[in-house]
Amino acid sequence: MSQEIKDRFKQFVVPTYGRFPITLDRGKAAYVWDTDGKRYLDLGGGIAVNCLGHAHPEISQSLAGQSAKLMHCTNFYHFDGQARLAENLAKRLGPGRVFFGNSGAEASEVMFKLARRLGQVNGRLEIITAENSFHGRTMAGISASGQAKVKEGFAPLLQGFVHVPYNDIDAVRSAISPATVAVMIEGIQGEGGVHPATAQYLLGLRQLCDEHNLLLLWDGVQCGHFRTGSFQSFQTILGDQIGDFLPDAVGMAKALGGGFPMGAVWISEQHAEVLGPGTHGSTFGGNPMACAVANKILEVIDRDNLAANARELGHFFIDELSTLREKYPAAIREVRGLGMMIGIEMGDGFGSFDDSKPAAVQWVSALHETGVLTIPTGSSVVRFLPPLNLTKEEAQAGLDLFEQTVQKVIE
Repeated sequence: MSQEIKDRFKQFVVPTYGRFPITLDRGKAAYVWDTDGKRYLDLGGGIAVNCLGHAHPEISQSLAGQSAKLMHCTNFYHFDGQARLAENLAKRLGPGRVFFGNSGAEASEVMFKLARRLGQVNGRLEIITAENSFHGRTMAGISASGQAKVKEGFAPLLQGFVHVPYNDIDAVRSAISPATVAVMIEGIQGEGGVHPATAQYLLGLRQLCDEHNLLLLWDGVQCGHFRTGSFQSFQTILGDQIGDFLPDAVGMAKALGGGFPMGAVWISEQHAEVLGPGTHGSTFGGNPMACAVANKILEVIDRDNLAANARELGHFFIDELSTLREKYPAAIREVRGLGMMIGIEMGDGFGSFDDSKPAAVQWVSALHETGVLTIPTGSSVVRFLPPLNLTKEEAQAGLDLFEQTVQKVIE
């Protein structure tokens, strides 16, 4: 069965992904099983998507119930689920309104268009983004992203993006020109290797944007939705220093739908009408099914206090991984992250490794053999992005399997 599926993929699916040789069949909570019956502890969470794990009964019931009532209606009409979700999201940020799409790339696109539309008034079009950033796979998204690898073969790129070093407020200050309209930032660079922003950097960005009348655009697609222990990562990073800090727009996706396609952008009330009727749209964005799921996810996260669980288990993971780093310094070079968004810089050059392949991919493959799913990024980073409702026992089991894998690779 597994090989038949892989053969069908090879024949009929466009090869845009470097897939691992695993064919998944089903999942339950923090575990998935392949078609051969092997069980894996999923610490990758579909790249920060499966915030409540797999086959959560309340999510399944929510989908089934909504599908029997109203699956889709055009955005020419009103319906309760979308209005309630917009209110729910806005209350967690501040006065503003929400646009709904289907993905993180679409959320980024809304913020690009918001900035361009606002900049039309005085001819400003440049958006400052960070080196090593990632803002989606659309042409605008790869143009905005600060990674050369996602741009290869797609020139000419969209004009109007300036890239500066991350966590360097002086670099942002130097890049601001009369053409600048916005600064776009991730609270934690996920695809860039799991690098959190500093509080001083974020406060400095808000100050610069206020001084120069610029939009501060927040890409919370991967690092948002309670992954760091707060609704958005800037709330975690700033803590008691947050004051009245708030971006002008916040992009959301991934965990927002918990596995069902869903994206959204909160826009501050000051700029909420910049995108008026006809300036943007989405056929499926904010459809009844997606809104039912997203509303239920927020209900479960609040009821079960999963933000606190993300904080507590995040500390546990980082503390335990740091101990393993001291024990295996050749294999584990650095541990970084916040909450349940953790990056582990791994070593390379081990006898079982192929020097022609990224170490991150080979570590992830080795973890597969042990029974753990994780996510590679860059040349040497393994990411832990587990469900927010992971138990401490499951976290410990994952750490034990991780250590077993390290021992096996370095022996």
